[in-house]
Amino acid sequence: MRTEGNRVVPSQRTAAQATGTGKAVTPPAPHRRPPYRTDSAEARLRYWFDTVLTRGTPALVGWLALACLLLVVPVSALLVWTDDHAPASLSSRIAAVWRNTGQTLRLGGEVGPPLRVALSVLLALIALLYVSTLVSLITTGITDKLIALNRGHSTVLERGHTVVLGWSEQIPTVITELVTGQVSAVRRSRAVVTVLADRVKTAMEEELRTAVGGTGRTRVICRTGRPADPTALARVSPAAAESVLVLPRDSPRDDAETVKTLLSLTAAAGEHHPARVIAAVRGDRHLTAARLAGGPRATVLHTDDISARLLAQYARAPGLSHVHQELLDFAGHEFHTLPAPGPAGLTFKKASARCPESCGAGLVRGDGTVLLNPPADTRLEPGDRLVVVAEDDGPAHPAEPPVPYDPTALAVAPPPAPTPPERYLLLGWNRRAPLLAHRLSLSTPPGTTLDVVTEPTAATRAAFRSVTDAVGHRLTLVHHPGDPTRPEAPAARDLARYDAVIVLGPDSRRGHEDPDDRTLVTLLHLRELQRRGGHPLHVVAELTDDRSLLIAPRTAATDFVVNGRTIGLLMTQISQNPHRAAVFEELFAPDGNSVHLRPAAHYVATGRPTSFATVVESAARQGACAIGYRSHEHAATAPHHGVRLNPPKSHVRHWHPADQVVVIAPGD
Repeated sequence: MRTEGNRVVPSQRTAAQATGTGKAVTPPAPHRRPPYRTDSAEARLRYWFDTVLTRGTPALVGWLALACLLLVVPVSALLVWTDDHAPASLSSRIAAVWRNTGQTLRLGGEVGPPLRVALSVLLALIALLYVSTLVSLITTGITDKLIALNRGHSTVLERGHTVVLGWSEQIPTVITELVTGQVSAVRRSRAVVTVLADRVKTAMEEELRTAVGGTGRTRVICRTGRPADPTALARVSPAAAESVLVLPRDSPRDDAETVKTLLSLTAAAGEHHPARVIAAVRGDRHLTAARLAGGPRATVLHTDDISARLLAQYARAPGLSHVHQELLDFAGHEFHTLPAPGPAGLTFKKASARCPESCGAGLVRGDGTVLLNPPADTRLEPGDRLVVVAEDDGPAHPAEPPVPYDPTALAVAPPPAPTPPERYLLLGWNRRAPLLAHRLSLSTPPGTTLDVVTEPTAATRAAFRSVTDAVGHRLTLVHHPGDPTRPEAPAARDLARYDAVIVLGPDSRRGHEDPDDRTLVTLLHLRELQRRGGHPLHVVAELTDDRSLLIAPRTAATDFVVNGRTIGLLMTQISQNPHRAAVFEELFAPDGNSVHLRPAAHYVATGRPTSFATVVESAARQGACAIGYRSHEHAATAPHHGVRLNPPKSHVRHWHPADQVVVIAPGD
């Protein structure tokens, strides 16, 4: 023990012995209260002033007016009390002080004793300081408001508008087609498209101005915010929108963000919001989750699967891409649903014949079921609508009697012959290649072979083995290791033996080269090989950027699948008419009814002028819907590659044996 003052403190040794540890124990430091803060008056005043500044322009203007009055009123009182001609009564002097206060800006010209002149000058300086500060505050407030608006955080108060969530390669196509499609300005004088993305508002507006150009009567409003955030979603009023488009992310790994966006949309707009929702995911991992998150009113597209379907169809039908482009593009003819012309009970064939300015393609039953290319004798029931290919929403002018056809020009298609095995060459590999092989295995005849040229990496070899195990019993896959961009690849030396050559670019990855670069190089070599060999070569190429299509080497028999543009067009079409989802689902499927290009000689007698009504009648007798034709003489030079959809039924032309008729019919 040791003594400190009047206290007895145990020594460290005694404390260690008491604990039984043999170690010295340091006693805890006594608790100390924090010292009392003594801020100076200047610091308190500065803190108060900083607090006022954070309250915004209205608070600053109010404090400025109060400070001005505290200076002007006393000085005005001194001016009145030092005036020899001031009124005698107190009330009159107070009134004079009030008048001087109100006329502060007009002072500064007083004469008389030096004190009055000095007071007058002081008032003028106070007034000048007040006005200049007030103008500065108002200017700053307006500037802050404009900056806040430019940040894109204000709420859009619209109804019946279209909401686009996210920013991806589809955005220019989607906005362009919405501007063109909402030229359904037959229905409304103006349209509004709102874009919500996690980007700077001004940058989005500038990019859209560059990519889209003028938007006419359609207003495009950009807002900044994360689409997966319900608070940000509320800024674009999704509950009051007519349709909501959720764009796919850049990578399949980001599809989970699309699922979160759909969940946030439900949280922001409610479970039973009336808006049509169209979303897209790239991979199949989150496809089911996205459909569950979107609910029964949502349409979720699988972009990789759609691209694979189109590649497989174009490989088997040269020129089909130009037909799909016309059907998907709002600038041309597309699918519409119209009230069935005539009384209930008409057959589908007779109802279609009553539409001289559109081509019948199917029915929408009263319960929403879509029947594409139904049997000609199918009866229309009350509430049914006709699916037609038409230029806009207003072509349903029934004709009575229907446009006549020439029975002497009707032709009969030859009996179907057994389809021999086909052979395809695939140059390149990406995540859509397994889906492409699967689609080819479902649509091609038995014995079909797919030669694949890929770089000999462990990943591609493993993927190829997996695909072979999945489709090997329906499609023969042959792997040729090598560089698909080099013309001397062993499998590409004899191109004449292939029905089509399919070119795929690598998967796009951040920080790597553009996938289209390798595709363009491969197309250059293929064009040169075709020139040397002198034989026609059907090429199907996949591109990711719509701008690459402008510079891509091509021939008359080249079909392109531009992923971003195709998905953007499809989403926009469905957003304007939900029945189109079922129509395109069947058209792009390997079985069922789809679009075909068949020889004109299968339907009409060639070598003579015949109306298109005769083609429609002949196709209906053969269980198909004729919706257009492709002229052989314009296939390589015309802007639409000779494709003309929905010609008037009275249209007469001289049919050539090389012409093709565009029909919706069951698969071959």
